[in-house]
Amino acid sequence: MVSDFYYDLPEELIAQEPLADRAGSRLLHVRLGSGSLEDRRFRELPGLLRAGDLVVFNNTRVFPARLYGRRGAMQLSGDRPEFLQGQIEVLLTKQLQQEPNEWECLVRPGRKIGVGEHLFFGERGELQAEVIGRKEFGERRIRFAPIERFFEHIEKIGHIPLPPYIARDDSASDRERYQTVYARERGSVAAPTAGLHFTPEILRGMHGCGIETCEVTLHVGLGTFQPVRAEQVEEHRLHSETYSISADAAEKIGRARRESRRIVAVGTTTVRTLEYAAQQSAGEVRAGTGEANLFIYPGYKFQLVRALLTNFHLPQSTLLMLVCALGGKELVMRAYEHAVRERYRFYSYGDCMLVE
Repeated sequence: MVSDFYYDLPEELIAQEPLADRAGSRLLHVRLGSGSLEDRRFRELPGLLRAGDLVVFNNTRVFPARLYGRRGAMQLSGDRPEFLQGQIEVLLTKQLQQEPNEWECLVRPGRKIGVGEHLFFGERGELQAEVIGRKEFGERRIRFAPIERFFEHIEKIGHIPLPPYIARDDSASDRERYQTVYARERGSVAAPTAGLHFTPEILRGMHGCGIETCEVTLHVGLGTFQPVRAEQVEEHRLHSETYSISADAAEKIGRARRESRRIVAVGTTTVRTLEYAAQQSAGEVRAGTGEANLFIYPGYKFQLVRALLTNFHLPQSTLLMLVCALGGKELVMRAYEHAVRERYRFYSYGDCMLVE
């Protein structure tokens, strides 16, 4: 039952701001063998990992995907545009085609925005889009009018899409802080938050301990943060998200697997990328791009991932279910109870846990 993954969290434990020091977070060390829980600091991570481990990161980059604009029509009055209907909010979640420029998105107010409507963004309506479709849970498909340097406009007028449990507007500092230091490939609407703790110094420390690293890409969209609406876990279906694995990463992952070295995933998005790719080719990971929609919950048999660094996740979420699949539901839920009792900071800008 989905309700089996509920826990009670005092609202004041939801981190509203990042720490000034990325690596200053606390780390709850969860040992699968003994079932022990140890309170540590994130800076201890290089020493907790093993020489020969392959640590895999998700190098996706968050873009300012939240757009504020107006719906209806626009007319010019002198040098200034006038918009004839109300304000709207659009969260771009997945680019479907580059030519024409089509996206899946979430919209507010959802019930009022119908197929065929035109949307305008920017002070002068620089970006314009038409609603061309509607999906099962209210998502829309929109098509932007052709415009040069589309993403330059998005960077100028868009907002960093902080999660709804962060009860404040995004700030200029979030453009840097809600981003991993190794983010490269633009395309996510939410950060792979387990990676937010890393600094160049921590990465150098890992390499100095004989730990190998590589990167994959999964662009975080609706598949990661969509709510579970079913009562039975097995009835839930994930939206697909775009992933890619380079030839270099595939070679490193394959070599670690052949040599029986441990593969450690940084974040649940990395887990889903690796496990989905392994499913496509009998446990091997091949270079390429695809659409991942793997829903991992207790009972799943992991093919590659043996340890996980992750932040703390919402009750009854698919992310919490994934962590329970790796660590065991009883142990992971006990770890969450411990984290609440010891007043860890939760969610995107919060603390983390190492499950191994």
